[in-house]
Amino acid sequence: MKIKIMTLFPNFYDAFLNSSIIGRAISKGLVEFEFINIRDYSLDKNHRVDDHPIGGGAGLIMRLEPLVDCLRANTNDKTHKILMGPKGHTFTQKDAIRLSKMDEICLICGHYEGVDCRFEDYVDEEMSIGDFVLTGGEIPAMAIADSVVRLLKGAIADDSTKEESFNSSLLEYPQYTYPKEYEGKKIPEILFCGNHQVVEEYHRKEALRETFKHRPDLLESLLYTKKDVQYLNEIKSGESTLSEKEKQAIEKGKRFTK
Repeated sequence: MKIKIMTLFPNFYDAFLNSSIIGRAISKGLVEFEFINIRDYSLDKNHRVDDHPIGGGAGLIMRLEPLVDCLRANTNDKTHKILMGPKGHTFTQKDAIRLSKMDEICLICGHYEGVDCRFEDYVDEEMSIGDFVLTGGEIPAMAIADSVVRLLKGAIADDSTKEESFNSSLLEYPQYTYPKEYEGKKIPEILFCGNHQVVEEYHRKEALRETFKHRPDLLESLLYTKKDVQYLNEIKSGESTLSEKEKQAIEKGKRFTK
């Protein structure tokens, strides 16, 4: 896969390229990055790429010509072109999965007060990472690139991406590691039972609980199983008792480890 980033600040990404998963993915040949300086396509003697908004208004607007010339010189019909901007739809995990299947994408970073709106006709889509204001599109482009690269086969272990938050319209279930107890906070006994089916069912229930508590809006798009409905009814009623199957698995696990 190739990821191109059009920006006024190519050096912004120096550390990003050498960071853990991204650096390994590059070294394995899974992804290639290219950073393109939009200023190189300015016809102004001082390499200016901005001007005052027509009709008045605060700030400066990125000019159309250098943006279009830069895009045309570095992309083709097979490149998926994405403008970072507040009018775009909010980037989600589904977008990350979709983009990770493409051969080449180009992320275009706006700056200043924005870009000449006519530039929207030259891109395939516009994306935002949230309802807040940043100084430019460099951070959103980095976030999107990071999210996409980690999904490339071989970038990380396949199992690491199967049960992540948002992959199935649910937040991920709570996870723990040793020590077993710290300052009175204990890891649930059921996770030590050794019964994989019981643990998987427990994980599903806890994922539903986390989603109901923190992001109930995600449940609207979930395809429910009969057990999901049962779990949610328990969660909504405030019940937190273990089923007989879970209790038996815990007791069996205790006997096995004695």
